[in-house]
Amino acid sequence: MKSLRHLSIRARITLGSLVVGAVVLSGVAVALHVQIERATVATDRSLASGDAAPFVSDLRNNPDEAPDRPAEDVLVGIRSASGDWVVDSLPRDVRAVLPPSVPDDDVALRLHTGHRVVTVVGVPVRNDVGSFIVWAAHDGRAGQETVERVDRSLVVGTVLALFAFSATAWLLSTLALRPVGRMRRIAEHLSAGNGGGHLPVGASDDELAALARTLNAFIDRQRENTERERRMVSDASHELRTPLAALTARLELAHRSSGDAVALERELRAAEGDAARLVALANTLLELSRLDEAGVVPSTSGAELVTELMGSIDRARAMSHAGGRDIDFTVALTVPDERYGLEPAAFARVVDNLVANAIAAGEDRGEIRVTLEQSADGRLDLRVVDDGPGVPDDFLPQAFDRFTRADSARRAVLGGSGLGLALVRGIAERAGGTADLRNAASGGAVATVSLPAH
Repeated sequence: MKSLRHLSIRARITLGSLVVGAVVLSGVAVALHVQIERATVATDRSLASGDAAPFVSDLRNNPDEAPDRPAEDVLVGIRSASGDWVVDSLPRDVRAVLPPSVPDDDVALRLHTGHRVVTVVGVPVRNDVGSFIVWAAHDGRAGQETVERVDRSLVVGTVLALFAFSATAWLLSTLALRPVGRMRRIAEHLSAGNGGGHLPVGASDDELAALARTLNAFIDRQRENTERERRMVSDASHELRTPLAALTARLELAHRSSGDAVALERELRAAEGDAARLVALANTLLELSRLDEAGVVPSTSGAELVTELMGSIDRARAMSHAGGRDIDFTVALTVPDERYGLEPAAFARVVDNLVANAIAAGEDRGEIRVTLEQSADGRLDLRVVDDGPGVPDDFLPQAFDRFTRADSARRAVLGGSGLGLALVRGIAERAGGTADLRNAASGGAVATVSLPAH
């Protein structure tokens, strides 16, 4: 079987078809041989019985008269119970192989005399004179020759049929695999980075066309992933450059202020802020990369998520840049033990990011409303509403993309890298849910995360 691995698919299909055809055609040839041979034997037996019938009738109806001599081409012998031959036109080699005893019933024998095959029929006859057996023989050489000619024809026909079968299998497999060859050549062309086309999809809606469509979808996903990774690396490099440049400048200023303790402390504190921003950006990128990895889906109860929500609200209220905003929250859970497919820390990250965005977008002394509700089917909805000017309509379709920020958010004290909403959507989708951002009719933005029961 190992040697077959080195053969092409076309050769394996042809070889397999040849083997199957050989088995089937050989079986058919053997069956035909057996049927023809049986028919030949039955014909010889019928002819021998016909030759014996007149002599059997004569012995039974005219026991006192001597039987007539058989015609020249009729092979018949009548033997008495004592072993004497009353009538004998049987060849010597045939007579030598006949059974010596008188059978009780009619018999039909296929005898080999050494240089020919004969069919012999024996009919026992009892009359007033005694017991006799009428032997009639028919030379089977003609039938045997017929069988041999048929066998030769079957062998030649089987060989020709196998040749035609293998040629047809080779041709059909060649035609069937031709699209595969085209797909391989185009795939090599695409893998070399030449062009951005797709594999050809045949006009027939068959397995190869389905394979081509599946591979094209795979190619599109790979291109999207490659483009997303390229864009992410580019955006991450751009985002890292700014705090790194600021950190470098702060350290240079700190070096120059080595003799001024107050100035040195101010620059070091500013450098710490830039370093903290770098750490936050790196942590967010790490979290996003982990969301793309497959793993065991966690399970957290609704009550645990409420605890994380309250912790996030407390952290938001303690933020020095909250600007005196009133951060209020409402919880409405009918089944606290319902499970959801995310970790408590991940849910806390969702709440932290949405509330931080609401603080950045809202007005001083304004109000931020956070609602956590559970629907009848167990779905959990987290809603964060701010009282800011809202989000530009052209930004809404790309709000959850990585490294995207609305212009209005750039003026906020918190700033940001544009990864918060991307992280929110990644966590929601990993839990089987959705994330949405829209503008409220009365003003402000409404961010909603919906999680199905796990």
